[in-house]
Amino acid sequence: MAKVKISELVLRDAHQSLHATRMLTSHMLPIAEKLDKAGFWSLETWGGATFDSCIRFLNEDPWERIRKLKAAMPNTPQQMLLRGQTILGYRNYADDVVEKCVERMAVNGVDVFRVFDALNDPRNFITPMKAVKKAGKHAQAAICYAVSPVHTVEGYVELAKELAGLGADTICIKDMASLLKPYDAYNLIKAIKKAVDLPIHVHSHATTGMSVATLVKSAEAGAEILDTTISSMSMGTSHSPTETMVEIFRGTEYDTGLDIHLLLEIAEYFRTSVRPKYKKFESSFLGADTRILEAQIPGGMLSNLESQLKEQNASHRIAEVLEENARVQKDFGYPPLVTPTSQIVGTQAVLNVLLGRYKRMTAESMNLLVGNYGKTLAKPDPELVKMALKGLNMEKPVECRPADLIPNELDKIEAELKEKLGVASVNIDDVLTYAMFPQVALKFFETRHKGPVSFDEPAEAPKPAAAPAPAAAPAAPSGPVAYIVNVDNRDYKVSIREEGTVLVAAAAPAAAPVAPAPAAAPAPAGGFAIEAPVSGTVLKFAKNNGDRVELEDTVIVLESMKMELEIKTKAAGTITYVVETGASVAAGQVLARVQ
Repeated sequence: MAKVKISELVLRDAHQSLHATRMLTSHMLPIAEKLDKAGFWSLETWGGATFDSCIRFLNEDPWERIRKLKAAMPNTPQQMLLRGQTILGYRNYADDVVEKCVERMAVNGVDVFRVFDALNDPRNFITPMKAVKKAGKHAQAAICYAVSPVHTVEGYVELAKELAGLGADTICIKDMASLLKPYDAYNLIKAIKKAVDLPIHVHSHATTGMSVATLVKSAEAGAEILDTTISSMSMGTSHSPTETMVEIFRGTEYDTGLDIHLLLEIAEYFRTSVRPKYKKFESSFLGADTRILEAQIPGGMLSNLESQLKEQNASHRIAEVLEENARVQKDFGYPPLVTPTSQIVGTQAVLNVLLGRYKRMTAESMNLLVGNYGKTLAKPDPELVKMALKGLNMEKPVECRPADLIPNELDKIEAELKEKLGVASVNIDDVLTYAMFPQVALKFFETRHKGPVSFDEPAEAPKPAAAPAPAAAPAAPSGPVAYIVNVDNRDYKVSIREEGTVLVAAAAPAAAPVAPAPAAAPAPAGGFAIEAPVSGTVLKFAKNNGDRVELEDTVIVLESMKMELEIKTKAAGTITYVVETGASVAAGQVLARVQ
C-alpha cells in the first residue's frame, strides 16, 4: 500500500482558484471514467464556492452535479468542503439546517466531508461533525493555517486535539493562502503527530511558489495524504501538479503508486478540451506572487476578487486592495482568510479603497466584529466593534457559541419557499438551496428549466442568401438586423449588417443591455437622490414606496461582492424607489429619491 496517498482537486478547488468556479458539469463527465480509474484517495468535487456558482452563474443544479459525478465515479470517494456552521453560505445557520444539509449531501453522493471553521473556533465544528458521523461518512476536520502574531504551533496542536475529541477521522492542515513554508510544515506535522494519533492530510495552494517543497517536507514529516491538481490545471492560485508529485516520490518510500501515463491522459484532456473554454475567467495570478505573503488572500478568492473589481470598474486598484486586505485582517482580530472570512475581509478592503476606510461596513463585517461568526484569536479593533454594535443595534458582543442564539429555522424556511413559489410542496434539496442563497435561488428556480449556460464556441452560422425584392416595389434601404443575445443570463441587443455598410442612426448600439421597463412610476426629478455606492444587486427595500423616512434610516439593502450593504438616506422626507428589487445596478446609479 502506498505510504502517501493523493486527493485530486481538479473538479473543485482548481477551477475555483483559476476560473472563479465556472467549470460546467458537462466538461467534467467526459473524463470521469479515467479519473475514477486513477486510484486517488478521494476526488474533491463539491462544496466550497461550487454551490453558489452553480446557481448564480451556471444555471446548474448543484445537487444534480454531485449525483452525476458520484454515478460516473463510483469507485472513488467524492469529497466536499463544508464551512462548518455556515455550511456553504455566508452566515451561521441553525443546527437543524446544518443537520439536514449534511444528511442530504451524504444521500446525494458525498463520501468525505472536509469540515472547517473560518475562525478555527471548535464550537462551530460540533454540529456538522456529529451530523457527518451520524450519516456514516468520513469526517475530516480542517485546521485553517494562518500566519500572524497570535497563530502558533502550540495553538494548532491544541486545536488538533480538540478536533480529534469531536470524532475526526483525519486532520487536514488547510493552507488556503499558500503561507505554509516547507520547514514550518515539517515542524507543525511532527508536533501534531506527537499529540494526535490520526492521519494528516495537507492542502496547500501554489500562489507563493512554495507548495511543491511544502508537500515534500509534509510527506517526510509523516503526512499520509496530499492534495494536488492535475498539471494542466495547476500552479498559480491553484495547487501543486499531481504528476510532478507522483514523479518526485516515485521509487522512494513515499511512492504514490499512481500511473503516470493515465495521469498524462487526464492532463491532456483538461489542457485541450477544458481550460481554453474558460480563458475569459482566467486569473492573472498565474506565476508565483509573493505579495500574498503579506496580503494572505487565498487562491480561491484571488480570481473572485479580480472578477469583483472588474464589476466595480476598479481592476487597476488590485495592488491597493491587497495592501488594505492585510490591514483589515489585523483590525478584525487576525481571522484566517478562508470563506467566508476571506470574502468578508476582502470585500471590506475593496470598500475601504473605493469609498474610504470604514465609511461603509457590510452586514457581514459587523457580524464578524461582534462575534456572530465565532471567536477570533485576537480582539478586533475596539472602535470598529463599537461601530458594529451600533449598526446591529446590539449592546455587547456575542460570547457563546453563535448557533446557540439561532432557533431552529428549517420549517420556517420551507414554509417561506412554498409561499414564494405558490406551491403546496417543495423538494427538500430546493429548500436547502433557498436556505443558502435566498435571492439567487429564486432566480435559479425560474430559469432552471433552460439548462446550464454554455462556454463552448457556437458554430458559425451560414450566411443566408439575400431574398430578391419584389419587382414592383423599390428596394428597401440597407440596414442592420436586430437580435437579442443572451450572455450569462443577461439579454443584450445587437445588430448585424453587411460588411462595408454604415450603421443607420436608428439602430441601437452594439452590445447595449436591454433595460427592463420599471414597474413603478418614475420618481420626480427633484429631491435628494440616493445612489448606489458600488455596483451590485438590489436585495430588498427596508421601507415601503411612499413611506416617510428620517435622516440615517436604512432604506435599501444592496448585495455587492456577495456581501450585504445597507444604504441609508441622508435626507428626511417621502421615499420613492426608481428601481426594483432584484435589479442589477451600477455604482452611482440613482436608486431612489427623497422629497
